[in-house]
Parts: sequence; structure tokens; C-alpha cells
Amino acid sequence: MKQYSVDLRERVLRAIDAGLAQTEAARLFGVGHTTIKRWKRRRRDTGDLAPQPRPGRPPRIGTAQFPALEAQVRAVPDATLAAHCAVWRREQGTAVSPATMSRVLTKLGWPLKKRRSSRPSGTRPSALPGVPRPPISIRPPSCSSMRVAPTPR
Repeated sequence: MKQYSVDLRERVLRAIDAGLAQTEAARLFGVGHTTIKRWKRRRRDTGDLAPQPRPGRPPRIGTAQFPALEAQVRAVPDATLAAHCAVWRREQGTAVSPATMSRVLTKLGWPLKKRRSSRPSGTRPSALPGVPRPPISIRPPSCSSMRVAPTPR
């Protein structure tokens, strides 16, 4: 969930300072009553209303590395997620899981690629561009509704 903006925090506390009840401000601005109490305490203790940094690990592939990853994917677009992870580890020195690679590629707008592209099926012979294909053999219809009706006796 995104953190509330400093502007909203200031507007809520200004309204309370002007005489609006906390429960009414919570309903009016769509924030929790406890959240308002926490903002008031923070303003009293530090004088600052800016949101604190979110806890957690930094991402393994940061936004500064997005151009390198995009160049890697453009170079080998048919590679699997596991192959991209191996190339990333070899070139960048950071091991990432296929799930992490998938999340970052989704964030960059690349489609999900689960496996390598396969060769075209062998049902029809392939032809070079501009060269006409050989005709498909024409067989008699096998559907009963398309058969010739028997002649009456």
C-alpha cells in the first residue's frame, strides 16, 4: 500500500488544529483514527510529517540497472528466464532467481517467456518469402454431409 502524501497529512492536521474532531477528520479524509494519532505524535516529537523509508531489502536489480537488463533481453529475446538469470550473474555478478527476473521484466514491459521458441511445425513445408508454396493435396470430403447422395434404385 502506498504511503500517504505529506500534503494530505498536513491538511488533516490543519483541519484538526482548526477545531475538527479527530473521528470526523478520519471519516472526512478517509484515513484511520490511529493514523491521525500517530501523525500528531510524530509532529509533536520531531516536527516532521514526511513518510519514513519503507523497511526491507533493496531490490537485487535496481532501476539504475534497467538499461543493462533491457540490452541483455534485446540481444537474446528467445532466452528463458533461467538463461537470463545465468547471463545476469555472469555479466553483473549478482545471482537472481527466475521469479525476480520475471518481476523485473514485467515491470519493464517485456512479455513472459517460459521456454525457447520451437521450430515451425512440420505439417506444411516452409517457403522462403516471395516463393509460392506448393498446393495442398486435395482429398475427397470425409464429412458425411458433403458426400454425394446415393442414387435411388
